[in-house]
Amino acid sequence: MSVLLTAVATLGAIGAGSAAILYMVGQKFKVEEDPRIQEVQDSLPAANCGGCGFPGCASFASACVKAESMENLFCPVGGQDTMDKVAAILGRKAPVVAKKIAVVRCNGTCDSRPRLNLYDGASKCTIASALYGGDTGCSFGCLGLGDCVDSCTFDAIHINPLTMLPEVVEDKCTACGACVKACPKDIIELRKQGPKSRRIYVSCVNKDKGGVAKKACDVACIGCSKCQQVCPFEAITIENNLAFIIDDKCRLCRKCVPVCPTKSILELNFPLRKETPPAPKEEDATVIA
Repeated sequence: MSVLLTAVATLGAIGAGSAAILYMVGQKFKVEEDPRIQEVQDSLPAANCGGCGFPGCASFASACVKAESMENLFCPVGGQDTMDKVAAILGRKAPVVAKKIAVVRCNGTCDSRPRLNLYDGASKCTIASALYGGDTGCSFGCLGLGDCVDSCTFDAIHINPLTMLPEVVEDKCTACGACVKACPKDIIELRKQGPKSRRIYVSCVNKDKGGVAKKACDVACIGCSKCQQVCPFEAITIENNLAFIIDDKCRLCRKCVPVCPTKSILELNFPLRKETPPAPKEEDATVIA
């Protein structure tokens, strides 16, 4: 019995000594956390979506506290109001960042981009994209299998069953960028939401030459440069047979929209254009003697 008690006492002493050593080491090398980190984290929406570029809200809060300025730090879910609260906690001023929203740069509906074959495989865009170019003549367009829908934690994007294209629910989109990362075709882009949610963009990513692109899809951009020629703000570039409207330069004048021969430039949430009455023919004019 004495041997057993001696063994138990020895092990207890070793355990107590180890605990004391660990405690002293922990106290010596303890890192004090800035209490403002928790304050900042509590002011965030706790979505943990990664839209800020950090793994979660805790990491973003830590980055805000440790950064010298608020530049390049933004929570897309909370928006400007949240960043103003964070800046107030840190005694800084948050830069004003324009609200963004996801846009789908493919307008090739079933009518405009007819199917040439039937895909019979895993219902994932990433898998289908790795296997082949798609079930239409356009190898750049949307596959319609919904990876973007699955990635969105805010229920802000859905596949239209008639067009088989994703559509963004503007009131729910937080511009977290999850759908952008999920799309293997890179057709989803974050753009400025614009005043009154008005936006103009080229809804096409087809880089084939004009004739090939037009044959594959009726509404494909053919790189004709007509839009570029009429833009007074130099907001449109043509590269790889594809037009692109630069978000920061576009002033929403809409001059590019009516000149596009394939209607690949979309204008969202604008009032209807006033129709210009046709000029009277010469024979219809009343002759006054």
